[in-house]
Amino acid sequence: MHHLLEIWFGWVLSGGYVGIVVLMAMESSIFPVPSEIVIPPAAFLAAQGKLSFGGVVLAGTLGSYLGSAITYWASRLIGRPLIVKYGRFVLLSPKKLEQAEHWLVRYEAGGVFFARLLPVIRHLISIPAGIVRMNFGLFSFVTLAGSALWCWILAYLGDKAFRMEPELLTSPEALVRFIHGQSRGILLVITLFAAIYMLTLRIMKPRSSA
Repeated sequence: MHHLLEIWFGWVLSGGYVGIVVLMAMESSIFPVPSEIVIPPAAFLAAQGKLSFGGVVLAGTLGSYLGSAITYWASRLIGRPLIVKYGRFVLLSPKKLEQAEHWLVRYEAGGVFFARLLPVIRHLISIPAGIVRMNFGLFSFVTLAGSALWCWILAYLGDKAFRMEPELLTSPEALVRFIHGQSRGILLVITLFAAIYMLTLRIMKPRSSA
């Protein structure tokens, strides 16, 4: 993993916007590329004037959407039986798939939006969305919105890291630890809003059924 982190880190530093798009597309599919190693170092470059902050967020959002859209259509075309059979090869067990499907059915479009902001779930949510044939236009909208917000958060934290500890650009693992530490409060707020959304949906659904 250390070697992979160094490779991905190097792609961002040398590839610029193209590297961001490619890596974030991988991050939004079945490849284990952490977004924390893509957007924050790009924000370092933006703080140095080599890229723009808005360009980093835009490239990250575009890459996230491309990876999600490809995964969505692949899952929709392949179908559930094959994914259940071979999903374990990409760390997607039948139990995880079933949980993701229940999440999507219960929380609908809002579930996809919040999934784009939560660790682990954001890598997998496109698969059940494709399997249940969620409306692609709606899927695209909430995916773009969630991805844009997540990329902005990471870019903000990367810019903050540059101003506090600029030497982190030489250590991918130290940068990831810094971002994780700084993002805990933000993730707590996101989780709180997600919980409020889910609670509201549970209260409203029985009334709608009645």
